[in-house]
Amino acid sequence: MCGIAGQISVSRQALPRLRRCLEVMNDLQKHRGPDGEGVWVHPGESIGFGHRRLSIIDLATGHQPMTDRAGNWITYNGEIYNYVELRQELGKDRFATTSDTEVILFAYRKWGADCVSHLRGMFAFALWDEAKQALFCARDRFGIKPFYYAQVGDRLMFASEVKAFLPFLDHVATDLEGFKDYLAFQFCLAGKTLFQGVHELLPGHTLTVGNGRVKVQRYWEVQYDVDWRMAQAEADARLRDLLSDSVRVHLRSDVPVGAYLSGGFDSSLVASLATRAGEKNLVGFNGKFSFSSDYDESRYARAMAEWCGFGFSDVDISATDLIGNIRKIVYHMDYPAAGPGVFPQFMVSRLASRQRKVVLGGQGGDEVFGGYARYLIAYFEQCIKAAVYGTMRNGNFIVTYESIIPNLVSLRNYKGLLQEFWRDGLFDDMDKRYFRLINRATLLGDEVNWNALGDYSPFETFRTIFHGRNVGKESYFDLMTHFDFKTLLPSLLHVEDRVSMAHGIESRVPFLDHPLVEFAATIPSNIKFKDGTMKHALKSAMRSYVPDIIAERKDKMGFPVPLTEWIQGEARDFVQDALSSRAALGRELIDNRKVLAGLAREPKFGRKAWGLLCLELWQQEFHDREMEFKTMLKSEDRT
Repeated sequence: MCGIAGQISVSRQALPRLRRCLEVMNDLQKHRGPDGEGVWVHPGESIGFGHRRLSIIDLATGHQPMTDRAGNWITYNGEIYNYVELRQELGKDRFATTSDTEVILFAYRKWGADCVSHLRGMFAFALWDEAKQALFCARDRFGIKPFYYAQVGDRLMFASEVKAFLPFLDHVATDLEGFKDYLAFQFCLAGKTLFQGVHELLPGHTLTVGNGRVKVQRYWEVQYDVDWRMAQAEADARLRDLLSDSVRVHLRSDVPVGAYLSGGFDSSLVASLATRAGEKNLVGFNGKFSFSSDYDESRYARAMAEWCGFGFSDVDISATDLIGNIRKIVYHMDYPAAGPGVFPQFMVSRLASRQRKVVLGGQGGDEVFGGYARYLIAYFEQCIKAAVYGTMRNGNFIVTYESIIPNLVSLRNYKGLLQEFWRDGLFDDMDKRYFRLINRATLLGDEVNWNALGDYSPFETFRTIFHGRNVGKESYFDLMTHFDFKTLLPSLLHVEDRVSMAHGIESRVPFLDHPLVEFAATIPSNIKFKDGTMKHALKSAMRSYVPDIIAERKDKMGFPVPLTEWIQGEARDFVQDALSSRAALGRELIDNRKVLAGLAREPKFGRKAWGLLCLELWQQEFHDREMEFKTMLKSEDRT
């Protein structure tokens, strides 16, 4: 786990002060790699790589940028979990190190661009092919590791974080289409970012630079080739095997491993499987809010640790922690911190970093197996619609409204969302209804200068992704989970990456192992979502791996934060000051006077105030500090 950076002249002309430029990019990402740094510059000075290292595998000889001693160079961030098997396949005697980095170099020598199909893990890398005089870059299938790129004139840059580009951009400006996406979803779609001119390489894609051209291409896509003949027992057995094997390889490390414990099924299951795989020194980490029992799930996390018999550590999080860290969080995120859950995640990662450099988590379980309450809300409406119109037996419905009713108890904490969802548009098309369910822009009013944002419609981009050609139309459930898998999941992984790397630790996500995900996509929806039971397939297969107190929970909260109470109480002065500065009151896109006026009306568990506060702090951290980033290049080169 590291930070990567690089610059290349698309026309292959020498780039002025290239080494110094790479050093600046490294410095801006130094938190990603506290264990070392390196810079490589090609003799022609038309391309160079930077690297910051967090040592996890091959602590002694895995330094980067790394060469294969044949002219090819790589800068790489991530973990290739099948590197042991690939070393054997490629011929272990040819390797000078025991690192997974060198495995990628020789995999590329053997398979070329198709090397990515042989890699099992999380990765973002750039590789210089000396023979072809071309740059080859790739990002893992799910977007676990970040990769951004920007082109200014002839200079194409890439990095793990957007802040590494800021000294080189002509101007730090907001991308208005990305901004509209953010207002609707709290993330951007189709490779856009909130920074004008900066793009995200999408998960499962490669980027090449050669012959004066830049080319982006997809190499992987999950295919929803549903096996409607699959039986429950077959799904159970296969899921147990795949999950156990995923956790086994995710434990490969030359440093001790810990686990995030939220108190929910997914993180608990990962920790349980880790102990069954032989991890003897596991420690679980949790964050709690003693402020109120409404926000404290630590008892479930502690119960899991006691049931499995591993160590446990938690941190009590306060309003003072919020005030002292929210600016740091926004800075490390590069973007407004989409949901308040990023704050406790940041604090738990800080706690974990004091004891471990690698931590396992349960991210991905909800998107792969269907764990969000909104799936139940949307599907319940479709069941009612089918019952009214007599189309329940037309093959498009996997449960009946009669069978779904006992599971509606899971929605008792979502009364506000239900009222808003059914306020209008009832029984409309599925894509319009799901968009309405997830569109957060409806919560915003005249705080936003909508006229300045142009005619772009996030719904049109949403609809293209929602109706992907790789997913069939048989199941509304698959359509919903597919959209979240393609968009929400990379956004959550962005948070996972940033809060861990801010503290110099590596976060691993065993649910996102491509053999597991590819199999899950073939499971029929009547198994995945039987009788409207969220994550039924996963829980059916793995029920015995966690204690009853976890497996039978109906009240999982998803890391709630007492934000409203703090904004209207202990953190009130901080929030008021942040939103009422001269710069804050002069923003073009957001009217912070109206934001201030609405703070007192924020409901419990509301997210509007958080989102608008983070938008303002984002502008302060990046737009208002533009000249600070620019002056970094003016300092003398290192000696």
